[in-house]
Amino acid sequence: MALKTAHGDEAAAIAAAIARFEAETAAPPAEAPGAISAWQRAALLEGVGAKETVLQSEGGGDKWLS
Repeated sequence: MALKTAHGDEAAAIAAAIARFEAETAAPPAEAPGAISAWQRAALLEGVGAKETVLQSEGGGDKWLS
């Protein structure tokens, strides 16, 4: 049985398809330790905290809410 080899255009198309597949299915690059994610950065910029404590004054008395 004779093996067929890909010609230049076919080989380039195969290589491009493999590169595209790898790019679409590759794991995202690891973040540096201590780096914040895009979601965390957006939350910090908007002043949102996971357990934000709010001080409210009602009728002269302070009430802490969390």
